[in-house]
Amino acid sequence: MDILLTLLGLFFISLGILGAILPVLPGPPIGWLGLLCLYGTTAVPNNSQFIWTTLIIAIIVTALDYIIPVIGTKKFGGTKKGVWGSTIGLIVGLFFAPIGIIIGPFAGAFLGELIEDKSDFKKAFKAATGTFIGFLFSTGLKLVVGGFFFYYFMEEFWLYKSEIFKF
Repeated sequence: MDILLTLLGLFFISLGILGAILPVLPGPPIGWLGLLCLYGTTAVPNNSQFIWTTLIIAIIVTALDYIIPVIGTKKFGGTKKGVWGSTIGLIVGLFFAPIGIIIGPFAGAFLGELIEDKSDFKKAFKAATGTFIGFLFSTGLKLVVGGFFFYYFMEEFWLYKSEIFKF
């Protein structure tokens, strides 16, 4: 059972890192499930303080993922269409990775802002910049948390691997 939980944990940790980039997957909570699986094995000693702390971090970062792009958008005079454009631009940009992941959100936010106000190119560019900065910051924050979760997962795995694979 420990091997199954460890493999499931590794799957969730990996999916959590992928979720830091893909907007349809809540990366930090999925990554946290990976930690929970590993700590659910009999081989790895239970550390409830660590599990609760990382759960709180995952929840806060997930909430910030929705708040930060909106703050960036509003700070630069953007609209909801800019935020939606940024998300759609990211999804389309995934097909043209790696450069599409960077250009897609900006281009999507820019087009979204132009749809909102067709006549103001300068305003759309400024708002798209704010949306893009917010997107980059929130994505970076999720990647840092995902990397942190991955690091601790691997550290605990290597420490207790002989116990996990004990037959």
